[in-house]
Amino acid sequence: MNANSLQTPIVYLKGVGPNRAQTLQSELGIHTFQDLLNLFPNRYIDKTRYYKIGQLQRSNADVQIIGKVVHIKTVEQKKGKRLVASFVDETGEMELVWFRGQKWIRENLKLNTPYVIFGKCNWFNGKFSMPHPEMELLKDHEQGLKVLMQPVYPSTEKLNNKGITNRVISKLVQQIFIETKGKFTETLSEKLMFELKLIPKSEALFNIHFPKNQELLAKAQFRLKFEELFYIQLQLIAKNMLHKQKIKGFNFDQVGVLFNDFYKNHLPFELTGAQKRVIKEIRADLGSNAQMNRLLQGDVGSGKTIVAVMTMLLAIDNGFQACLMAPTEILANQHYTGIVELLEGTGINCALLTGSVKQAHRRPIHEKLESGELNIIIGTHALLEDKVKFKNLGLAIVDEQHRFGVAQRSKLWHKNQIPPHILIMTATPIPRTLAMSLYGDLDVSIIDELPPGRKPIKTVHRYDSNRLKVFQFIRDEIKKGRQIYIVYPLIQESEALDYKDLMDGYESIARDFPLPDYQISIVHGQMKPADKDYEMERFVKGETQIMVATTVIEVGVNVPNASVMIIESAERFGLSQLHQLRGRVGRGADQSFCILMTGHKLSTEAKTRLQTMAHTNDGFEIAEVDLKLRGPGDIMGTQQSGVLNLKIADIVKDNDILKTARYHAIQLLKDDPGLEKPENMAIRHTYAQLAKYKNIWNYIS
Repeated sequence: MNANSLQTPIVYLKGVGPNRAQTLQSELGIHTFQDLLNLFPNRYIDKTRYYKIGQLQRSNADVQIIGKVVHIKTVEQKKGKRLVASFVDETGEMELVWFRGQKWIRENLKLNTPYVIFGKCNWFNGKFSMPHPEMELLKDHEQGLKVLMQPVYPSTEKLNNKGITNRVISKLVQQIFIETKGKFTETLSEKLMFELKLIPKSEALFNIHFPKNQELLAKAQFRLKFEELFYIQLQLIAKNMLHKQKIKGFNFDQVGVLFNDFYKNHLPFELTGAQKRVIKEIRADLGSNAQMNRLLQGDVGSGKTIVAVMTMLLAIDNGFQACLMAPTEILANQHYTGIVELLEGTGINCALLTGSVKQAHRRPIHEKLESGELNIIIGTHALLEDKVKFKNLGLAIVDEQHRFGVAQRSKLWHKNQIPPHILIMTATPIPRTLAMSLYGDLDVSIIDELPPGRKPIKTVHRYDSNRLKVFQFIRDEIKKGRQIYIVYPLIQESEALDYKDLMDGYESIARDFPLPDYQISIVHGQMKPADKDYEMERFVKGETQIMVATTVIEVGVNVPNASVMIIESAERFGLSQLHQLRGRVGRGADQSFCILMTGHKLSTEAKTRLQTMAHTNDGFEIAEVDLKLRGPGDIMGTQQSGVLNLKIADIVKDNDILKTARYHAIQLLKDDPGLEKPENMAIRHTYAQLAKYKNIWNYIS
């Protein structure tokens, strides 16, 4: 059957009709034959054997029995009635029970006729009973498509209420197979099928819905998972290759005076091996005639800023300007102070442009930027305004890019006739598996070692009952001249409650750490921005020793003297949040600590999160655990989960298949970039359909 007839609206499938079609659309997003074919079961019930009533065990497994109904009666109970039937085979007798739909059952049930029943058995009053069994006349059962392993499809309450049960969906899928004679266009090349021992497309689709046995099911799943991941990778890699061919970048072929002078005379510390490797990767991109599109991942404190500065110097050495865009003013200010300090004595002109820069100061910045007098500009969204024009922007660096929309980023790219080189930096470690799928079209660099002299943060989990000891520990640290963060959770739904927790916490801390010996800052979401900044400033200057806050202490607040992070109700935070918060300390040379406070009642998942935090400081390891606990859609937030709207594969569990798919997609495009060879016709056709229908599964058949 060709892909086009599979685009037939579902309303035309025998057994559907307008009402069912509407429910299928709204509940499961099923609009066409294709969509239904690609509604894959999420589990299977094994119907490979029939039990005798005499063999039944008191287990909660589903069983299938052949027998006859010999008697039926209505039994009054406290509320309403129940319908009870006696069901027998040659080894014994049991009861079938219905609490609803009794009138229909009474009218339609045939006495003394062989039935096949299926369901869970309960042991009740000395005999087995089966509530609401699935029932089928033995003669129909023998004629039907022999489904030994019964598929269980995703469902919703509304579907069940409208009578679209699992059985109905299964029947509708059978109908598609009848109408198409189960023949579907092959979507992969013979070479791939042979190399990976994949079963044909038609066979895979049949066995995913109606597997004869476990082995065929496993083959069907592998085939379909590989295919789904293969086409996603093919799309991403092709996009990257096309980008490199099509979008010519500026060629920075000089490693000039500024870069060399900075490296020899101004570098405050020896670069780590990881930093050197990343700078090398960036230099190769900048000299390749293609536009760089690189994602730089590095944990909090791994030294991404120095890499950014050295990349900017390469741009300036080649006669271009550079800009760095950060999501918040605090971060932009921090980048600015840090970079100005690093570039002191090099004669490079730097400016800061954020929302709070006064109009009078803006004009000279705009003019110097346009004349080329300014080499580097650092700022927030303010850089995107139309007034901001460059003489020749050669490099754009975006920090924490997932907090900018796509439209915002592309505004920056269009500040030039030729788009600048792009470097995206993030301190949110993205698990390698996810990076391959979400950022498969970017080249990825990773800084995976901390600068020398940095001591790893010690993390411990303490219960509320240890609070006095924790307070004593805080006093000792303050005596040594250190500062402390105490963070309370803030979850939108319970803002009032969280505010109360924060204020109660603040009061008890103020009692234990009284004035004038101790000064405490407090920062929370209900304060005016100016008050927040004032409190932050006091803490940064060391005028207060303790900062009590909700999670507003955003990414990147840099207080090297703060050595203790206490996280209250730590079980209410996600792993990546805990890791980000912990990164606020450990920025100086002193040993730093992170203390996770919780009550005694913890879910298994919360325990796993706390154990992971105590066991490792490696952001990538933490991100992998997080991915396993929460699943991919959650991690990237809804705005990106669309990329991963997978029908059958699972980014975490099918990591190996993903790697295989990526490898084969790369090999294929190296060998045949335009997919023009005759043996790749099927792939080329499928790929073209994919571009047409956008949703990957809408055409794979």
